[in-house]
Amino acid sequence: MKNEYTLIMSVIFGLMLIFILSTSGWAEPEKTPESTTATEVMPPVNNFKIKYNFDKDGKVVVGPLKESSDWLESDFFRRGKVHVENNTLFLEKGNDMTGVTWRGPLVRMNYEITLEAMRVDGGDFFCGLTFPVNNDPCSLILGGWGGTVTGLSSIDGEDAANNTTTRSVKFENNTWYKVRLRVYGEKIEAWVDDNRIVNYVFTGHRISIRWEVEASVPLGIATWQTSGAIRNMEYKALTVKPLDYEVKK
Repeated sequence: MKNEYTLIMSVIFGLMLIFILSTSGWAEPEKTPESTTATEVMPPVNNFKIKYNFDKDGKVVVGPLKESSDWLESDFFRRGKVHVENNTLFLEKGNDMTGVTWRGPLVRMNYEITLEAMRVDGGDFFCGLTFPVNNDPCSLILGGWGGTVTGLSSIDGEDAANNTTTRSVKFENNTWYKVRLRVYGEKIEAWVDDNRIVNYVFTGHRISIRWEVEASVPLGIATWQTSGAIRNMEYKALTVKPLDYEVKK
């Protein structure tokens, strides 16, 4: 009888212990759908091709330019639709941003990017081009802060509206603009059509981005509450010093 009593008490004690552990948070928590769901895989962007002249290690490839559409939609909250028509990328107005991010080969210094960009609808930046400067990202903003502000975001923590690269440029909707960005030596330079809008020596300064464009890193294009279009994009590693490159000491 004593043994039976001891056995019953042991069972009761064990059940009580299990109950206490499960309600106190010590036991392994039950898995929920949120804890088992994988991170969303962003959709690829088909048919928007970039031309480039380097391999996955950043070495220049001699011969015809390569072509790839290794783009993904950027993971912006409440982004607009992304679609490609006739080799032109359309970024529809988001709340706030819409963009694409490059996941192919990359060079981080001594390169030039060219493209054509157009504001289709809206009144803010239609081309926020995020690009690498060594190991740091930076963004070239065209038409921000109400439609005219251009410059680099960010320099020493100051964005394109508040640093030494800030300029005001008038952009017309439904008009194509030729954009050229160069990162070479000690400088970041940018042109719209034939006008150089950025000529910045970054040595000794902190290069960064605003947190809103984090999804564009390492290379991406985005709009802000604006519909934009991009076409004819090339990304070329430079092997010789550009003829018009100079740094004033």
